[in-house]
Amino acid sequence: MSTHKPRIGVLAIQGDYAAHAAALAEAGAEPSLVKTPEDLRLNGHSLDGLVLPGGESSTMLKFLESRGLFEPLEKFCAQKPVFGTCAGAILLARKVRNPAQRSLGALDAVVERNAYGRQIDSSIVTAPTKLPGEALEMVFIRAPRIVESGPGVETLAERDGFPTLVRQGPVLAATFHPELSTDRRVHKLFVEIVTQSWAAASKKLE
Repeated sequence: MSTHKPRIGVLAIQGDYAAHAAALAEAGAEPSLVKTPEDLRLNGHSLDGLVLPGGESSTMLKFLESRGLFEPLEKFCAQKPVFGTCAGAILLARKVRNPAQRSLGALDAVVERNAYGRQIDSSIVTAPTKLPGEALEMVFIRAPRIVESGPGVETLAERDGFPTLVRQGPVLAATFHPELSTDRRVHKLFVEIVTQSWAAASKKLE
């Protein structure tokens, strides 16, 4: 039986990337912080997956473009599993509104920034999901809203009728912050997605 731990990067330019790294470690992965294009490869080998954390998406976008990270990330997200939370989910979308901005196009969805406005800048909602187990605690901080999604996008959790956790093959996105909760089911799901993808890729090489 393989003892390989999936090596999952965390984009470390903004947001609570340290909390994501800790959550990934608890979920059984080997986290690695990503700040440069070179960091997408660990010891000469491409990372198995990547987490795009929360923050301010337009600020993150400027950083990615100024550091030459946008195109490498775009290529990585087209080939490997990726998980975006809050601002990370905005970056993954095929289209962004309020206002429009460049995105990676890895998730067939339209995401609206700052959808809940100033009156609900921060809130905690507990709701049932398609994940195994009890209802999931979801921490929202100036959260975006997924307003449209393609036929290949599965909704795993909702708030007020809008998706809050979605999956499209190896792409996972949440409009909340699972790293701020003690519940590790969302990160465990992503580690499972990465592990399955890694195993499938290994079989192709046999």
